Parts: sequence; structure tokens; C-alpha cells
Amino acid sequence: MNPKLQRKIEHLENIERFPAEELFKFIQLNKEDELLDLGAGTGYISFSFAKYVKKVVAFDYDNDILQYLEVKAKEKGITNIEITAANFKAMPLENERFEKAVASISLHEVQPLSLVLDEIHRVLKDKGIFLCIELEKTEMTNAPRVSSKEMEEQIVKAGFSVIDTLHPPTQVANQFVYIIVAQKKHGN
Repeated sequence: MNPKLQRKIEHLENIERFPAEELFKFIQLNKEDELLDLGAGTGYISFSFAKYVKKVVAFDYDNDILQYLEVKAKEKGITNIEITAANFKAMPLENERFEKAVASISLHEVQPLSLVLDEIHRVLKDKGIFLCIELEKTEMTNAPRVSSKEMEEQIVKAGFSVIDTLHPPTQVANQFVYIIVAQKKHGN
């Protein structure tokens, strides 16, 4: 494994964040669901959610990271994770395939944001649930960030109804986060 990839994996595996299981409060999982994990990285969401759904599609632009995730899934005996490496703005996935989609700390890097939100809308089934976990934009932040208010506006423009927006006290990598629960509008 090349040193750059090794460093990235170590960073992703050791980043301080709340347990993925805490997200179960915001998203109801069913055994027949297919779930899209957008920006899957090393599998933080994929591994926690896989045992509760039929299939998880771990989606990331970084194929090397996904190869690592696939090896880890085999080691853990998890057989219902499928990996897909591609651009978030043009996902090679079928229309209305997923009941649920989760994007965890991955959308702040994508410009324009509207393209990826349109893609999430396209691949979700009617009334599908989209869970967005993202780093809050503050005056102290120099890195790319999207404020919760702007994210809400963009999610609504993409054809979703915002069910809830939360600002948990838990931080990720010493940064405040927000969680938006949205639903694809019926017939939209």
C-alpha cells in the first residue's frame, strides 16, 4: 500500500466522531432497504448500517479507499456491501434505486452542490430518506464548508422536504456538525 493512501486511511480511521449507531435515531432502517453511503471512505457508515439493510452501496470518488473498505468488509464477514467509485455529480446508479441515502461529511467538497443533490434525489425512491451529516460553516473556518441554512435551502431546491435539522453537541474533529433529515417529495 502506498504511503499516501496509508496516511489517508489512518486519518479516516482515527478521526474523532460520534458512533454511527447514534444516527439510527434519525433514520429508520428496514431489512429490505438498499442504502447509499455517499462518501463512504473507510466504511464508518457502511459497516454500522449493513447489518440492518439488504444492501449498502459504498460510494466514493477514491477507488483505493473503497478497495480498502472491501477488504475490511471481507475480514468482518460482511457480504452485503457493494462498492462504486465515481464522481458524485454523475453517479452511475439507477434511478429510484435506494430507500435511504446518507452523506456523512462529504458534500462540503462538491461544487456545485446542486448537482450532487439532484443526483441523490434521482437515485432515491419516492418518499426516500436522505440523511446529511456535515461540518457547520463558522467564521473561524477556512476550509470548504456549507452552512446548515444553505444546505437546507439547496436540499429543498433539489426536491426534498426537510423533516428536521439538528445541531448535536458532539463534535467531529473538533468542529461543530449538523444533521439534516430530508425526504424526497412524493411524485417529485
